[in-house]
Amino acid sequence: MELGGELDVLLRLLALLVVLLVGTGLRLSGVLDATRTDWLNAVAYYVALPALIFISVYDQNIGELLSLTLVAGLLLVLFSTAGLAWIVHQIQGSESDRQSVAIVQSYHSNLGYLGLPLVAATFGAQVTAIASVVLGVVTLVQVPLTILVLSTFNGADVELIDELRGLALNPVLLSLFAGLAIGSSGVFVPGTVATGLDGVGSLALPLALLCVGASLEVDLPAIDFGATGSVVAIKIVAMPIFAWLVFSTLAVDTATFVASVVMLGTPTAVSTYVFAAELQGDEEFASVNVFATTLVSIVTLFVLITMLT
Repeated sequence: MELGGELDVLLRLLALLVVLLVGTGLRLSGVLDATRTDWLNAVAYYVALPALIFISVYDQNIGELLSLTLVAGLLLVLFSTAGLAWIVHQIQGSESDRQSVAIVQSYHSNLGYLGLPLVAATFGAQVTAIASVVLGVVTLVQVPLTILVLSTFNGADVELIDELRGLALNPVLLSLFAGLAIGSSGVFVPGTVATGLDGVGSLALPLALLCVGASLEVDLPAIDFGATGSVVAIKIVAMPIFAWLVFSTLAVDTATFVASVVMLGTPTAVSTYVFAAELQGDEEFASVNVFATTLVSIVTLFVLITMLT
């Protein structure tokens, strides 16, 4: 990549960091209180992100985006990372509520709020379309896996059927399925509708970053640097390396390779904090890990994107 391209990527990622910190500042100042943050989160989750996903795939045929090779590669990376996390955090020997969170946060990626919007802002339409499919496939696996790990380690009483029903009604997945159905059937979408959805979708990244920033809380004296360092190392270093090796071996096309590596190189999802709170995990530890992986990922994502462009 030429110097100008590297600078452009760096400035884009620094801008993401600024918006993230603005969200934190707005929370600390009281502007983004719990109610306003929930409202902003709802707009991002139910409006902007689904619009971005739909507009990314509505003119694509599912056969051109989804392949057995892609699914196999994603599952291999996901379960390899989860297996590595289980071994590392078992050796560290933390309490079960902390160990379960550490395992989950080592593989559960922020695909929706950071991954897809970042890909859309950085790469072309084909990479973004495949990234939308990556989001759908991985979400369908990592959410049930996270529920299973947390409930098993912590003995939490969870109605898996209810959780899966909620996953089936996930607006992100519904917009993906709707877009792929329209693209595969050749249904015409008016240009004005597409333009409007494109405009709404462009708000996904800034809104999501504000929400993430507003949710980040860190108590420095309470940080378990060993456990948190392991989560950071596995999630945003080992996982994208696994992805790079797996998809290089599978010899997929360039768009699939780029989309998969960047999406799996994203930090820990904020939703893992919510799952930890609901399923008797260590909430404070979960919050620290979300913050740490998000902050360090600015550097690792810069390296990844620079190498891929």
